[in-house]
Amino acid sequence: MGEMMNEGHHVGDDIDLSQFYQIFFEEAGENLDQMEQMLLALDVAHADDEELNAIFRCAHSIKGGAATFGFADVAELTHQMESLLDKLRRHELQPTTAMVDVLLESTDALRGLLARHQGRDVTPPPTGELVRRIETLAHGSATEPLTAPRAAAAPVATPAAEAPAAPVAGKAERMLDIHIGPLQNPASADGIAELFRDIPGLGRVEPLPCDMATSRAWRAHTSASDADLMDLFTFHVGKDDIRITAADAGEGKDFGFFEGAPGLPAVAATAAPAREAANTPSAPTRAEARSGTGAAPDSTTLRVAVSKVDQLINLVGELVITQAMLAQKSRELSDNASHPLLAGLADLDRNTRDLQEAVMSIRMIPMSVVFSRFPRMLRDLAGKLGKKVELITQGEATELDKGLVEKITDPLTHLIRNSCDHGIEMPEERLARGKTEHGTITLSASHEGGSILIEVRDDGKGLSREKLLKKAREKGIEAPDTMTDAEVWQLIFAPGFSTAEAVTDVSGRGVGMDVVKKNITALNGTVEIDSAEGYGLRVSVRLPLTLAIMDGMSVRVSDEVYILPLSNVVESFLVKPGDINTMAQGAQVVKVREEYMPVIELERVFDVPRFEHNSASPIMVVVEADGSRVALMVDELLGQQQVVIKNLESNYRKVPNVSGATILGDGKVALILDTSGLVRRSRH
Repeated sequence: MGEMMNEGHHVGDDIDLSQFYQIFFEEAGENLDQMEQMLLALDVAHADDEELNAIFRCAHSIKGGAATFGFADVAELTHQMESLLDKLRRHELQPTTAMVDVLLESTDALRGLLARHQGRDVTPPPTGELVRRIETLAHGSATEPLTAPRAAAAPVATPAAEAPAAPVAGKAERMLDIHIGPLQNPASADGIAELFRDIPGLGRVEPLPCDMATSRAWRAHTSASDADLMDLFTFHVGKDDIRITAADAGEGKDFGFFEGAPGLPAVAATAAPAREAANTPSAPTRAEARSGTGAAPDSTTLRVAVSKVDQLINLVGELVITQAMLAQKSRELSDNASHPLLAGLADLDRNTRDLQEAVMSIRMIPMSVVFSRFPRMLRDLAGKLGKKVELITQGEATELDKGLVEKITDPLTHLIRNSCDHGIEMPEERLARGKTEHGTITLSASHEGGSILIEVRDDGKGLSREKLLKKAREKGIEAPDTMTDAEVWQLIFAPGFSTAEAVTDVSGRGVGMDVVKKNITALNGTVEIDSAEGYGLRVSVRLPLTLAIMDGMSVRVSDEVYILPLSNVVESFLVKPGDINTMAQGAQVVKVREEYMPVIELERVFDVPRFEHNSASPIMVVVEADGSRVALMVDELLGQQQVVIKNLESNYRKVPNVSGATILGDGKVALILDTSGLVRRSRH
């Protein structure tokens, strides 16, 4: 890729380097995430060879790309990380916690450096101290100085068990041709030549002509078996990208994408007859080469800008609206004359729903993307607080809309920090209470109906009812002793409410659970708390799967149509005027199976004009939100349908008790009701 870039400069400015930059930044970010997860999971006392090799490959990939694009600071730091990791995987050094710490700090520094190269206004931490610490750790018990050039390094004795490619006594040396490619970043294969310099007895290599923009090729003199060589090479590149052939068997062999004749000696290859060159298949493009049978493992995926997916979802939303309009108009047609048309519309309905589900699934990503960032955060936080905490995750494969994943990360981060800071006790305190020294925080995700349920649980000290009531009264919040436990737990969502006894950089600044609840409510979600003092706390967050399209129930109040989120609708029933009881201050309740439920008249909430021909609301629709139920008075249930959610706030302004709007089949706008807001209204 480096040579390709240089050629591009000579030819002109017809190559847009920014497209390659973006690919590098994305892949580097993925490698950093993967490296961080593997470092956190590494068992220092019993480090697995494959784990160390995988971490090494991540650093090596970032270094290769950074060197190619001229990001010297990134390349320097990753080179030092790679040197330390190389000695770990060769068993020249034993992994320690200090090494894991410095490597984790380096991943943070690399994120800052990469962000600055992307043009973001960030100040990355200085890397000089990190480089010095890595050098000190790598030089601790090594036999060669870290700053010495690798080519001039003295051979290091390698244990027999770690040198599968060492020559076997009495086994003859042979000549092999090694071809690597096609690769998006061929520089990642350069480490293969270094193996022959670094492993005593492996042999020697010399370069062969090839297309340096996509491939690498060498002539090897070695006594190692093909299988041993493959095992070594797969530390650097994928197995499908490696081709090993006997040097004398290359003539007449079709090597496809390679230039020249790799089976011939280097001199002969440059003087190949024109007749042979004419018979050689023309080299396909890189894209064609990567899509062949020897393609890289990630060739089945495609990187697409989120804006394109959003545009596609918006178009599907318009299609849903158009389909609803056609369905409504079709009901006015006579069955005899338009039977084929109705059948076609039924197919369109089914296909539209299938298309909508397929398009929405493109934006769905697993919760593991969110969960993966918490082990590192918890490790640092527990170390700062002097606590011992274990994180357990469940349901990582549960999928959620990408837009929601990005918005739910901050609230979940705050909940986990709260569990670690407020919930989990100090080790000695836990032992005194008969608990294990290690506290446990469990993060789980699961689907329930049309929603996703995310729970943060800890086995700490839980909430203290007395402490919460006392704090609430100090802040002037009305808190009678008759409050139920559930109502007391809800107090922590009051603005500025904090039970921290001291202000630290972790918590106690009065900005906390109220912000969490506000952010979750903005996503049409709910948050509930359950606690047992001395045993632990559970926070349950319930969210819709997507913010774009939802299943709704349309209801009529006088001449107006409203949409209720179907996931919040519990039941509906006919009611007689005598079933409704009026209490103090005009509040109304209705008895449903021995339970009294608040009644909300939508016509009063929204000031709907009532005409004489339609003077009663005989139907009650029970909706549930925030753990409470209310009965809404409506005139008619119009049916269930998919609705495309339009943001009312950005198109008009924020309206109380309304979460959005949609366009009906007849072109009219219908308001989508905020069930959480209506429940809160009934409490007041």
